[in-house]
Amino acid sequence: MPASIVTTDDLRDFKTELLDEFKTLLTKQAEGKLKRYLKSNEVMELLQISPGTLQNLRINGTLPYTKVGGIIFYDSEEIQKVMADNRVHHKF
Repeated sequence: MPASIVTTDDLRDFKTELLDEFKTLLTKQAEGKLKRYLKSNEVMELLQISPGTLQNLRINGTLPYTKVGGIIFYDSEEIQKVMADNRVHHKF
């Protein structure tokens, strides 16, 4: 397998693409276009957690959810609230 060399131009392009994606997400959030209710796979992707971790968050009551017809939904606003409530501030 041949080695790939990453140039500064490649990194600059990556940075530009990443910033564009952030801008798009922030614009959607500001306009209220993000989905209100998320399914489990969307929450796992958003929080970068495993299915077991998500299940533990449900079981211990950390993350509120609604179950409709066997499908579990999470309110995106409640996820944001849980994240804000559990923010850790270190004082140095």
